[in-house]
Amino acid sequence: MPESTIAASSIAAQIDAAASAIEARVIAWRRDFHEHPELGNREFRTSGIVADHLRRLGLDEVRTEVAHTGVVGLLKGALPGPVVALRADMDALPVTEEVDVPFASKVQATWNGESVGVMHACGHDTHTAILMGVAEILAGLKAKLRGSVKFIFQPAEELPPEGEDGGAKMMIDQGALENPKPKVIFGLHVTSRLPLGVIGYRSGPTMASADRLRILIEGRQTHGAMPWLGVDPIVTAAQVVLGLQTVVSRQVDITKEPAVVTIGMIKGGVRENIIPDSVEMRGTIRTFDEEMRDDVHERVKYLAEAISRGSHAGCKVNIRRNYPVTVNDPALTEAMLPTLRRVAGAARVEFISKVSGSEDFSFFQRVVPGLFFFVGVTPPGVKPERAEPNHSPRFYVDERCLSLGVRALAHAASDFLESGFEVVQTSAVNAAPSEKVSA
Repeated sequence: MPESTIAASSIAAQIDAAASAIEARVIAWRRDFHEHPELGNREFRTSGIVADHLRRLGLDEVRTEVAHTGVVGLLKGALPGPVVALRADMDALPVTEEVDVPFASKVQATWNGESVGVMHACGHDTHTAILMGVAEILAGLKAKLRGSVKFIFQPAEELPPEGEDGGAKMMIDQGALENPKPKVIFGLHVTSRLPLGVIGYRSGPTMASADRLRILIEGRQTHGAMPWLGVDPIVTAAQVVLGLQTVVSRQVDITKEPAVVTIGMIKGGVRENIIPDSVEMRGTIRTFDEEMRDDVHERVKYLAEAISRGSHAGCKVNIRRNYPVTVNDPALTEAMLPTLRRVAGAARVEFISKVSGSEDFSFFQRVVPGLFFFVGVTPPGVKPERAEPNHSPRFYVDERCLSLGVRALAHAASDFLESGFEVVQTSAVNAAPSEKVSA
């Protein structure tokens, strides 16, 4: 598809002017959210501010309590046209902030039974503020807007508390992409892996699937001085951990797609001279292809059980599918490149490597074609590879990125609405049957 397919909309100049005028307010919103972060499914204050803002703008419809605390707003342009969706996530992380800024979070909360600090260590405060800015700009241009824009403010992207449902899939189940159904959906994520002013994109598989791995090794407790009288689950667990390293390094064709199998937690035993009954391991599995994903799951389960069997230990493997692969629709990505280049400058739009992190934006892409891109937040003078990553207690955002994010989403929506561009849904083909979502 030629890059000239989608041109700048007729309201492009007004969008840029409005983005400049609203920049200080977007920064203020971001700082407020940053100082008052809320965990997944508990974004009561944040969603209330968002909903009040959308109502004040006079949106045609504002739905609240979607997937617990989600907000969906609909803006109908005065001119006929299609529907486009824009999404921002609102939740923070159970992280204690270490950034020295006046609006640093001092919030404490309970997460899965533990007392934790709370911080917007992934930048969702910026996403929410950006989309509020986009809503205000496009609402102010309603008389010239061709088509409709659906604003989706999503809770629990970082997963809901254990035992609860939430996030993108629940929003879809509760009709976030219905009445009307958008033709496409756009989303962005700030990242310290890119310099300030740079937009990163990728076509096709872009972010990995994420699956939660839990392995319970069942031995037989005995005195640490007499291991032959029991079955040692700690030694067995160690063998399983080492064996799992061969799944990716020796059993998966990594020339096709990369994969990651990580054990991040091992828990077992109460003192040095007692071999315990059991050991629990928890980890994560990341892949970029759904068939490979199934294959890795099967190999992890088989290997863990076989090693345990060889040690006369029991083994229970549980793999929970969290998020599927984030797949940017190739045709849509190519068509929107001119927009991104106009917004950031051609030299500041970069094709990036695959990201082994995950995003439940992927669920929206199983319903409608989507494009998810990245906005750099690392200030000049700091090398992105040295900057603190997202999820770090020292994750820092140069707030000059906010205006770029506002302009990128506003132009993407308006350019697409005026283009007449048609996208055939293809990304759902890469979804596992259990994860295909319809609206």
